[in-house]
Amino acid sequence: MPELVSPTARLHASWIAARDEWSSGGYQPGTGLRLVPGADLDDPVVFAAWVERLKQQADESTDLKDGWVHATQWWIVEGDTYLGAIDLRHRLNAYLLQCGGHIGYSVRPSARRRGLATWALGAVLPEARALGLDRVLITCDEDNVASARIIERNGGVLEDVRDTDEGVKRRYWITL
Repeated sequence: MPELVSPTARLHASWIAARDEWSSGGYQPGTGLRLVPGADLDDPVVFAAWVERLKQQADESTDLKDGWVHATQWWIVEGDTYLGAIDLRHRLNAYLLQCGGHIGYSVRPSARRRGLATWALGAVLPEARALGLDRVLITCDEDNVASARIIERNGGVLEDVRDTDEGVKRRYWITL
């Protein structure tokens, strides 16, 4: 049975195995990898520091560098197996309003087509409500049919499809 957990260095080996399933340089939405561009996450010490940084990003009392917003990260796991990640950005800045939205998620290739992302998104929506949000924006690439279905299954209503700095994005709103 899958569950959402706070990131933990204990899952280092499983996280590395999941990362290695992605194409080289493939973007993994909702993972927080943009916090550590180029970092050697194979190194357990570097990985543990990144995990702590993910946790700190959720702390509203922590100052973040310009352009970043507070976000809460969860990993999708079964036992000791990392299956994916989902994050909830506490607010939108100009970039997130255009390209990223409030929530990002990804599931490792070998764990796809099991409904994990649909389940995880549904589990995080009450967390967004608890933050005081009355609706959330979720985006996906125009050609990402699977992600569009995940969003729609959770009540997403398509606002538009637009060109952004990150390519053509489908923009959905979910009322909480």
